[in-house]
Amino acid sequence: MAGTKRVAVVLFNLGGPDGPEAVQPFLFNLFSDPAIIQLPQPFRWLVAKLVSSRRAPVAREIYAQMGGRSPIVPETEQQARALEVALSDVGEVKAFIAMRYWHPMSTETAQAVKAYQPDEIVLLPLYPQYSTTTSGSSLKDWRRAWREVVGPGHTLEKMPEIREICCYPEVNGFVEAEAGLVAEALQEAGDLSQVRLLFSAHGLPKKVVDGGDPYQRQVERSCAAVVKTLGGRAGIEAGQLDWTVCYQSRVGPLEWIGPSTDAEIERAGRDGKKIVLVPIAFVSEHSETLVELDIEYRELAQKAGVPVYLRVPTVGTVPAFIRALGDLVREALQSETMICPEEAAGGTCPGNRDNGTV
Repeated sequence: MAGTKRVAVVLFNLGGPDGPEAVQPFLFNLFSDPAIIQLPQPFRWLVAKLVSSRRAPVAREIYAQMGGRSPIVPETEQQARALEVALSDVGEVKAFIAMRYWHPMSTETAQAVKAYQPDEIVLLPLYPQYSTTTSGSSLKDWRRAWREVVGPGHTLEKMPEIREICCYPEVNGFVEAEAGLVAEALQEAGDLSQVRLLFSAHGLPKKVVDGGDPYQRQVERSCAAVVKTLGGRAGIEAGQLDWTVCYQSRVGPLEWIGPSTDAEIERAGRDGKKIVLVPIAFVSEHSETLVELDIEYRELAQKAGVPVYLRVPTVGTVPAFIRALGDLVREALQSETMICPEEAAGGTCPGNRDNGTV
């Protein structure tokens, strides 16, 4: 890699409202996404309008418990700055952030990337496990935005090469960062025979997974890798750990993948188990961690008779995680095509499939 190379890295995440007045439009953008509500227009628009209007008052109360706004943008900015430092050997690297449902969104970010005039662009979703509803939706929206921004009449001297990173559910640094945080919580919890480790991920409707979305199996692979890495740490024997994977944030009447996190919390209460809860699919704090896990599920645990409830923090800017992101970017820059975990396992890259290239 040449030292004079100018590289733009675009980090993708969900986004969140930056004030009470942004809650309803944020929700409208969320439910307008065809990856979330699979209806043709104008029906999807009507559903998004109705659902966002009905859910906005409750959502405002949720965000009020976080100071009236989501912390996801400033946390992602911190990850972007840390990644720039980790990639200082690559050349001139600038990390941009693109949020799916609130500012800065793909069009704004694409304009900023264009102004930077990079030689290469690496697209890096901050979702370790791929889903059509997260990474797939973000990358699709980026492609639209980039086409519009660099369409006829664009002022770029040359078009940059663009590489996409689809998923990294078992990459070493991510697993190492998670295992380190979990090990600290397990030590605090004490006697491991009295502890149940719950890996909680955002849920999906079952029909999405049945349609070929690899998210659930990638979540399960992440969890298994963390447990394996925990083995031998501070007296922890992986084979003796009581652990399970569960799914949170269910909404609507559809059947969702399970077991649900609330049902597993209640089961732990019946079994007299302490809980160490790991937000395995979230790499930064937002409403699903700070409110749903820290407040709502903690209250449920108390009611269910769980003697101890410990929530592991997200990986954020843990050095091992940032190092892993940097290594992924380096691999992307050095390779004609990325090595996808799904392809390595004999399957089809979900990013290529959802891009319509296979």
